[in-house]
Amino acid sequence: MKLLFVNSAREWGGTEKWTRMAARKLSEKHEVSLVYRKAVVGENFDLPKFRLPCFSHVDLFTLFRMVSIIRQLGIEVIIPTKRKDYLLGGLAGRMTGTPMIVRLGADRKLRWPWQRFMYHTLSSGIIVNAGKIKKTLLETGYIPEAKIRVIYNGLDTAELDRRRSEQPVAKPFPVTITGLGRLTWNKGYDFLIRSFARFVEESGNCNAGLVIIGDGAQKEEFAKLAVELGLRERVLFAGFQKNPYPWLAVSDIFAVTSTNEGLPNALLEAMYLGNAPISTRAGGVDEVIEDGLNGYLLDYGDEEALAKALQSLVESPERRAEFTKNARERIIDQFSLDRMSSEIAGFCRDVAGKA
Repeated sequence: MKLLFVNSAREWGGTEKWTRMAARKLSEKHEVSLVYRKAVVGENFDLPKFRLPCFSHVDLFTLFRMVSIIRQLGIEVIIPTKRKDYLLGGLAGRMTGTPMIVRLGADRKLRWPWQRFMYHTLSSGIIVNAGKIKKTLLETGYIPEAKIRVIYNGLDTAELDRRRSEQPVAKPFPVTITGLGRLTWNKGYDFLIRSFARFVEESGNCNAGLVIIGDGAQKEEFAKLAVELGLRERVLFAGFQKNPYPWLAVSDIFAVTSTNEGLPNALLEAMYLGNAPISTRAGGVDEVIEDGLNGYLLDYGDEEALAKALQSLVESPERRAEFTKNARERIIDQFSLDRMSSEIAGFCRDVAGKA
């Protein structure tokens, strides 16, 4: 099949990593192209690609260039991966008679009338990476269940194994806790830092430290908070890492403290690379973490619960090892890249009438 991914992100993140993994794997058997906006995204794709301005949801120049690309390449399915791209992709699809499958990786309620036009009227299908997101979409009352396909994220474990040793990283703390993602409020790093400070104060532990990987608008606020709480030497802001896997490979505990998620790739990667996970009950995280078996689940904002979860894993190597073993086994069993690409291709064939 001939597939066109669309990603207008301004910076590299989890959605962009998913797009690269899906496009790369699908390109082994299909003709896959990309429309992108910023070089930081396009430079990560080794396939036919087209850089367009993507100024807005209704950027006419981008729309007509996309229409031209779809016709020129004979595209059979359009797969936009950012909200801004859904409308452009859907309109281009209508103008060329090409079906569009929206890829949605976050659990969001659809509240506005115009969203019905994007998610239902213009789209032929929706890929979600968690059952929780499907449930939320069905609550709209206008998106039929048959239109939504749950396809769990796949991991390229061979690439992870290779890249984890490319640039060895010295373990920063005897017991290292890691968070990874854009440094914005919805990722909950203030909640993580406050809870870590509470754990340190209540336990007196001197061995654990927190590493936060990423960059973003709230970096300075998070760094200031760490200093105010007396954690200057215990919280390391590692910045954006093009290859974060050596950091994850030396980490012991991985924390997801977001207010809202789908099923984050970073969590799956950390679990595969030997981290015991702790996460808020955000999006579909409970579809990979079983509380008390292969990780801990807690509510966003419950600093006492997070502090206790950190203490349990920091001070019990045995519990950490148990969670780590179970977490890695879950990833290997459930999150194959071959499975993900096969299911995406099957869904594309369905909507294109090629089943």
